[in-house]
Amino acid sequence: MVDQVSRCDPHVVARTNKSMEQAPTQALSEALCKVAQLRDKRAFAMLFEYFAPKIKRFGIKQFGNEALAMELVQDTLTTVWRKAHLYHPERGAATTWVYTVMRNASFDALRKIKSNKEEHLSEDIWPLLQEEQSSEDGFSDHLEDQKIQEHIGKLPPAQQDVVKGVYFQQMSQEQLAEQLDIPVGTVKSRLRLALQKLRAEMGDSND
Repeated sequence: MVDQVSRCDPHVVARTNKSMEQAPTQALSEALCKVAQLRDKRAFAMLFEYFAPKIKRFGIKQFGNEALAMELVQDTLTTVWRKAHLYHPERGAATTWVYTVMRNASFDALRKIKSNKEEHLSEDIWPLLQEEQSSEDGFSDHLEDQKIQEHIGKLPPAQQDVVKGVYFQQMSQEQLAEQLDIPVGTVKSRLRLALQKLRAEMGDSND
């Protein structure tokens, strides 16, 4: 089996750095090959200088946040350093390969942002449930319990099952998915919708 690193032409790797302004496409490909085969830090610095501003602009457009855009720059170029050996010059330009890495990192970041929003929503609603479950002296108040059941009882049955399973039976989303025989993604979706409705209703009643 041919080593993937050897796909970068050794004659190309051996060449001296060329000016990016004279031959940017060729120079980028050579730099990426040098990173792959020689772990050349000067070549990587050239890649960083060329791509970082472009990735940052893409990140700001994608996330609307400079800090997240800078994280995208770091994640993308760290992956470029670690996985440069996967680049094959004969299959396309270095820019195409790097921007593919960037898009994959962007998708991962968006999934992480969505997941964090769902976790924060859960954190927002859980104190409300706890607050309504107990009176000031710490003992359960039957009237408050009844109010909680009324709130939850207004949800669609499928969403009720998810809320009760997660918050009252202390089940993980994975355990609940297995018990209900549905995908974990469906559990997350139902829980998110249920919590949005509960927060709106319980927030209004607590004003």
